[in-house]
Amino acid sequence: MPEKKDKLATEIGRRIATRRNQLGLTQEQAAEKAGLTQQFFASVETGSKNMRAESIIKVSRALNVSTDFLLTGQVSDIDCNNITAMLKPLTDRQFLKMEDIIRNVLKFNGYDAD
Repeated sequence: MPEKKDKLATEIGRRIATRRNQLGLTQEQAAEKAGLTQQFFASVETGSKNMRAESIIKVSRALNVSTDFLLTGQVSDIDCNNITAMLKPLTDRQFLKMEDIIRNVLKFNGYDAD
């Protein structure tokens, strides 16, 4: 009898796979960064296996995303702080360019960025 996939495990796995792809990592690379096997990582991404809290923390650190996001899909202050940290080393000119890019993305998606 085939194993029934847990809906939450499937959603978490989808978020992990999406984030891994955003970072341009293979399953093997992401698994290595998390200290997990590629086989386990693949099973998690498909929702075939549930993760213990320890593994969720390892994956969140490897993918530079909050555990809140992995578990719920909700962006947290940690995720916002990660973006802020990425902007800190930019020159003033680079920073202002990024601000323009963010404003344009927000406008494109129907948000008033001003």
